Amino acid sequence: MRRSDFHFDLPDELIAQYPLAERAASRLLVLEAGAARPSDRRFLDLPELLRPNDLLVFNNTRVMRARLFAVKETGGRVELLIERVVEPGVALAHLRASKSPKPGARLLIDGVPCIEVIGRDDDLFRLRALDDDFTVLMERFGHMPLPPYITRADEAADESRYQTVYARNAGAVAAPTAGLHFDEALLDRLDAIGVERAEITLHVGAGTFRPVRVDDLDQHRMHSEWLEVDETLCARVAETRARGGRVVAVGTTSVRALETAAAAGELRPYRGESRLFIRPGYRFRVVDAMVTNFHLPESTLLMLVCAFAGYQRMMAAYRHAVAERYRFFSYGDAMFLAARREDRSRQAPLIE
Repeated sequence: MRRSDFHFDLPDELIAQYPLAERAASRLLVLEAGAARPSDRRFLDLPELLRPNDLLVFNNTRVMRARLFAVKETGGRVELLIERVVEPGVALAHLRASKSPKPGARLLIDGVPCIEVIGRDDDLFRLRALDDDFTVLMERFGHMPLPPYITRADEAADESRYQTVYARNAGAVAAPTAGLHFDEALLDRLDAIGVERAEITLHVGAGTFRPVRVDDLDQHRMHSEWLEVDETLCARVAETRARGGRVVAVGTTSVRALETAAAAGELRPYRGESRLFIRPGYRFRVVDAMVTNFHLPESTLLMLVCAFAGYQRMMAAYRHAVAERYRFFSYGDAMFLAARREDRSRQAPLIE
């Protein structure tokens, strides 16, 4: 398949610029196992789609205040997006400026030299904090790094709304947005009906928004993200399988983490980088169902959900969502996708 196979027309007005007043008030497009057509529900209906003994797997990453605005000593403006803190005083970042600063250049925030450019690591700049470490700099001066398709500046409300209620491990520059629909009341309802919960960590990078630039998908180089799947999670999945429950990933980041940890054939603890590119033809080893938001046309995340639910069914579901005026992307509505195990077993593996 080619990149162009994953194109769909999306009116700009369907791209959600703000979240709804209540997290769980979103709509939910449901594509059940074997269903030819989706059904239209509410996110509050999610407990009706889950079963006692199912295991919901959440990504507990926390979004950093990773966007910084600075100026060069020569006066030129610089916008920084901290991709990763390598050590307290060193970070890798995306820089936007009229002219890229050279190694040794110092960047000022509020008139004070705060950051020195050390060099380049491919597309990223390696930076050194001059006095405070980068955690302190982001807390003092940082902004929430809203995605590029949200065309407004970040506001005070984004501090909490562009963060899941269970976020605790700081390191992401983008939210695992399927989790934004869950509030404490909904989590309590799921607990009450016997749905289990577990967590992984995958620090979402800015590469999640990077467009696929080649039409031949074999030539696409997937971005790297750091993740951890621990022994406790692996044991919980085994227990879920033993009692006949399903593993339900909340978000494509949870899918990517689980499937990376099972790349050798069975789920094992994993800590490190992943460049796993899931597209049609991939055989899922762990995930039985997923909660996800709607994704960008021609994106690797759209390719992932097409691999999971079937290309024709998923593209038809997206056309249905556009026709029914669903809200798209990070602050938009959600989907619930379920796969039959026999469907998964017929898929051929494709791991890079």
